Amino acid sequence: MATLLYRIGKWAFRRRRLVAGLWLAAVLAAVVAAAVAPSGDEEDLTMPGTESQQAFDLLEERFPGSNAQGAEARLVFQAPEGQLLTTAENRAVVGDALGSLSGGAQVGSISDPFADGTVSDDGTIAFSTVAYDSEVADLEEGTTSALEDAAEQARDAGLTVEVGGSALDAEVALGGTTELVGVAVAAVVLVLTLGSLVAAGLPLLTAFSGVAIAFGAIAVLAEPLGLTSTVAILALMLGLAVGIDYALFITSRYRDERARGHAPEEAVGRAVGTAGSAVVFAGATVVIALAGLGVVGIPELTKMGLGGAGAVGVAVLVALTLLPALLGLFGPRVLSRKVRTAQRSGVPREERDGLGVRWARFVLRRPVAVLVVAGFGLAAVAVPALSLELGLPGDESKPMETTQRRAYDLLSDGFGPGFNGPLTVVVDTSESSDAPAAVDRVGTMLREMDGIASVGEPVLDEAGATALITAVPTTAPTSASTTDLVEDIRSVRADVEDETGAEVVVTGSTAVNIDISQAMADALVPYLLVVVGLAILLLTIVFRSVLVPIKAALGFLLSVGAAFGVLVAVFQWGWGADLLGIEQTGPVMSLMPILVIGIVFGLAMDYEVFLFTRVREAYVQGATADEALVEGFRHSGRVVTAAAVIMFSVFAGFVGIHSPTIQTMGIGLACAVAFDAFVVRMAIAPAVLALLGDRAWWLPRSVDRVLPRVDVEGEALSVPTRQEPAPEPVETR
Repeated sequence: MATLLYRIGKWAFRRRRLVAGLWLAAVLAAVVAAAVAPSGDEEDLTMPGTESQQAFDLLEERFPGSNAQGAEARLVFQAPEGQLLTTAENRAVVGDALGSLSGGAQVGSISDPFADGTVSDDGTIAFSTVAYDSEVADLEEGTTSALEDAAEQARDAGLTVEVGGSALDAEVALGGTTELVGVAVAAVVLVLTLGSLVAAGLPLLTAFSGVAIAFGAIAVLAEPLGLTSTVAILALMLGLAVGIDYALFITSRYRDERARGHAPEEAVGRAVGTAGSAVVFAGATVVIALAGLGVVGIPELTKMGLGGAGAVGVAVLVALTLLPALLGLFGPRVLSRKVRTAQRSGVPREERDGLGVRWARFVLRRPVAVLVVAGFGLAAVAVPALSLELGLPGDESKPMETTQRRAYDLLSDGFGPGFNGPLTVVVDTSESSDAPAAVDRVGTMLREMDGIASVGEPVLDEAGATALITAVPTTAPTSASTTDLVEDIRSVRADVEDETGAEVVVTGSTAVNIDISQAMADALVPYLLVVVGLAILLLTIVFRSVLVPIKAALGFLLSVGAAFGVLVAVFQWGWGADLLGIEQTGPVMSLMPILVIGIVFGLAMDYEVFLFTRVREAYVQGATADEALVEGFRHSGRVVTAAAVIMFSVFAGFVGIHSPTIQTMGIGLACAVAFDAFVVRMAIAPAVLALLGDRAWWLPRSVDRVLPRVDVEGEALSVPTRQEPAPEPVETR
């Protein structure tokens, strides 16, 4: 691999104007495509195969005109203080607002709160349900505008009016100041690390180029593939983070090769052959982990994984081709002023031991103390993860300034917390000998259960073979008690089914969220085992060692566990939630654990490869195990630290976007990167290598013969090399 990439790097350097021109054309084409492409629509999470989804499918069949998954809006009205909605004047205002919606092109039905009894007991709050014939993705702009106009009409007449439901679900805004702060921090770190404005600008330039291309591709595919704004934000987040880091590693290695006296073209070839090999491997691990999210079976998670994987793949290609071309175009300006001065004077610069070298030597002197403090520290942070609860946020998690959140709160005040998450119990009586009796029996069962506030009258299909019964819980949709209630209904229905011959299933948005969360929880451990197994296999091939991959995998588990601990502390327990702008605590979003595992796996392997390939490179060239560790930190410690700070800043910058999905991703990924880079790779990993000594690089001869040789550290470009270590372990000094 190193030899092939060496040639690619030199070719891109020699053909730098052609390569840069082609990438510039690709960026411009992507920008134009993103500007003219129709935007994708937000879609609800679905998971084929779950009971709640099967029930939706049954409703589509038995109630063909109802569009069970169609868009819905709730106009929530509140009388002015000291008044009632039931007065003639206020009733007229509500009637006029609802009348303005009547006859709309996509409106299926509009309920009358006074005729249907959807007025609170104190007469101050009422709501009307507007059902649409189309799903949220198919609603026209005029339809949603009419809904907003109706609410504004009633507000002008003196009522408080808010709109809940799915009809006004909007895309998450991509712009914001916090993301820019993250990029600004990255720029400062690059300048401090590289000591050159030009060198610092190259990683930013290449990262933005890759992100623009990936973003353009997602924009073009958004409508035909149903890609949501969350897919775009994840691609933006990952594309920026890995794009900057990959370019930083190659640029830093190029400067090292120039300092060794190599000509610019040769230095580029060696940089791409060595650091570029690590970039290819690291990028491949991220792509594999993200693409593997498709096995969970949730379409939205699959799209997020593939979108992120595509952005990472583009970042790798940019780093291997565009960056070498830019290094050629900018010439000596990529080097720091001190290096350029030293080259002109012919006096070699005096290299002083940096912080990385001093830290490595400290770890060599105190490996046990470092290992104990770092290991127990991460374990302590991970303790809250034992209380992890998964769920999917609804309107209650939206910012207070949104009408959906205010509508949610009004309905909770007027009708109880469970009113925002009713359960739909579907009774299929097609196999029952007495359909009416079966429906009555299910209704009686629900009324006798604890945790149910009210049970509605059954709604039958035209054939009378299917009934819908709405049951309102006493607790909020994301409450653990509501989850227990759904499980209780499903556990006691067997007796009713045996008695009546009817089939009883539970659905509705609350039940769908519960089923998806449970499926995600069930998939968490198997996915984690697959990822850890993959990490051990890939790192065994790269490092040709048994113990180094095991150490890396265990460290990955520690960093992920600590990140989960932070998520639980912030999003479930509310620690620091106000400081981070999180307005509603509750279960951790069910997609996050698997998504964080997939992304962090790849990023953790980034730091493992970039740092310890330099250690192994020194070892195979004749250094002792301790000397190799110091050399690895001498060349890569500062750069890996800078890369981690950059990635942390980019991820943390997205916390300011008011979306539970993005906020959870931002905090989870930022913490995981910090734990993995600064604690696991910089402290625990070198301490373990210090204790193992030469045994760290032991590999049985039989395994060595069957493993492919990928040459990530560029042994083929460095001669002479030392012989491979003895196949049997030796005693640690």
